[in-house]
Amino acid sequence: MSLESVRAFLGEHAPDIAIIEQDASTATVAEAAATLGVLPGQIAKTLSIRIGDIVMLVVARGDARLDNRKTKDALGGRPRMLGAEEVEALTGHPVGGVCPFGLARPLPIYCDLSLRDFDIVYPAAGSRTASVRLSPDRLAELTGARWIDVCQPPAG
Repeated sequence: MSLESVRAFLGEHAPDIAIIEQDASTATVAEAAATLGVLPGQIAKTLSIRIGDIVMLVVARGDARLDNRKTKDALGGRPRMLGAEEVEALTGHPVGGVCPFGLARPLPIYCDLSLRDFDIVYPAAGSRTASVRLSPDRLAELTGARWIDVCQPPAG
């Protein structure tokens, strides 16, 4: 059902974007990068976090990590990751397939500036074997996301 909600969302808002369905898992950044043949940083991971009573999604490059200080400065509190059951209940997507499209309910969405290190990124598409390909700016535009700086640069 989650993949179908993404399909419906894209059909309505971005019919030009195709869902890339794979036989192999794209549930982790490493698996997605290997399966899609791209750099880990090009995977647009969607983090489900809570700050105080507010649940939100932060989309960042796959090899970046949330920086607690930057997150507190930008969003007003220390981020807490949601558990798998809560993620699925709130987004409608299973962990490993969470994306900012076709959500079960509206949630605030933020895109970390780290995504702009790439012309093309690959977020999940509602399942552990599906992704989409688009520019970071198109991702933010489609989801109504606000750009923020909350991640540490990747090591190395």
